[in-house]
Amino acid sequence: MKVAAAAYPLDWFDNWSDYETKLDRWVAEAAGEGAELLVFPEYGAMELASLGGRAVAADIEGALREVDRHKAGSDAMMARLAARYRVHILSGSGPVYDVAHAGERPVNRASLFGPKGFIGHQDKAMMTRFEREDWNVVAGDGLQVFDTGLGRIGVLICYDSEFPLLGRALAEAGVEILLVPSATEALAGFTRVRVGAMARALEGQMVSVHAPVVGAAPWCYGMEENTGRASIYGPPDRGFPATGIFAEGGLGEPGWVYAEISRAAIADVRADGNVLNFRHWPEQEPQIAKVALHRKT
Repeated sequence: MKVAAAAYPLDWFDNWSDYETKLDRWVAEAAGEGAELLVFPEYGAMELASLGGRAVAADIEGALREVDRHKAGSDAMMARLAARYRVHILSGSGPVYDVAHAGERPVNRASLFGPKGFIGHQDKAMMTRFEREDWNVVAGDGLQVFDTGLGRIGVLICYDSEFPLLGRALAEAGVEILLVPSATEALAGFTRVRVGAMARALEGQMVSVHAPVVGAAPWCYGMEENTGRASIYGPPDRGFPATGIFAEGGLGEPGWVYAEISRAAIADVRADGNVLNFRHWPEQEPQIAKVALHRKT
């Protein structure tokens, strides 16, 4: 199948129709290239803060609440696009005030859609310092595995990808394709997520699809500067690129990056790769149970 990772810039919208036009254009382009799975970035929904006006978009709490206000409409639009173009879409994540789970604070939620409609959502599990200390965005409740016609899909949102036990849990649950939407201000932050996504592909012997926000949005609180490149990774082993990189775009370059991936290749490398990281993972346990400290005298 062909997968597509978006390097996605945030735009200012004066009305909802302009937002729909942009998303339709992006989805149509990827579908026209034969992509079956399209991945938008973390906090890609923050451009909806513009619909509240400049004062709202620039406000620490106002931007979050304005984006949440449009969640139902955005979901409905994404469901229509997935059906129209016969694709699976991970929407750009954004704040959702899920009172039943999180009380008065928002979670950071990405939603998955298929040709037959809404499939499910994944809330970010690990909050960055900015999310904890400035936005007060809170963690979701567990990891989701989406069993689709394209294979088993999991989502680790940005910082989540830097924690190996999360990736391992998804791999053990049968995930073959890991989606890593991200939003990082600086090159160092992007690099951390990139390394994490590549590491999860290596140790879980699966494909990671990394979709970042790119460019400047000086009008939106928390999203003023964004650094990244869209990339698709696999384990550097038989049947995969020797570098572990299927495809990558230019740094800060908006647009789609595409790669052809194979579930059969994932199954084969897990069963009989040159290395067997996925199968050998449990062998770490007796080793880490015996950590010995030696002091030089």
